[in-house]
Amino acid sequence: MPDWYMLTLVGADRPGIVSQVTRALYRLGCNLGEASMLRLGGSFTIMLMVSGDCRRQEILDGLAPVAEALGLHLHLDPVQGGLHQHLVPNQQVRVMGADRAGIVADVTEILADQGFNILELESDVAGDREQPVYIMNIQGYCERTLESLETALSVLNSRGISVDVSPVEVLMG
Repeated sequence: MPDWYMLTLVGADRPGIVSQVTRALYRLGCNLGEASMLRLGGSFTIMLMVSGDCRRQEILDGLAPVAEALGLHLHLDPVQGGLHQHLVPNQQVRVMGADRAGIVADVTEILADQGFNILELESDVAGDREQPVYIMNIQGYCERTLESLETALSVLNSRGISVDVSPVEVLMG
């Protein structure tokens, strides 16, 4: 039996999703690990690490009635836990430009070439239907300097994409 499972649930946003899913997991005897839960468009997405004495099929069977009642698509994969082994982000990249296909691919390809490990990426489309603006915020870890990242990303300016690179301030204490 693996240490952890990665549970993914996706469906139309509505009140009570987190409550009902976590209650069902509790009743199954599952422990919760790291989680990412957010609303995208009109959908709500849960990515949640779960562990316990349950086998994969027991978890799926225990969650199926909840997922069905809430109209959620359910997926469960075995994963290695890896808890408490995180890179702390040291750089942030903010991107803004007229919305068009390929912005994410263009930016992330340059970052990958620089050895930038993306730890979190959030994006949104603002403006209106006639003039949509794509906004993306990326946090990650990279051993390259801010200046070298800025230089590498500067080619995007000619494509109408504004990019700002800054350090991530981590308060510990």
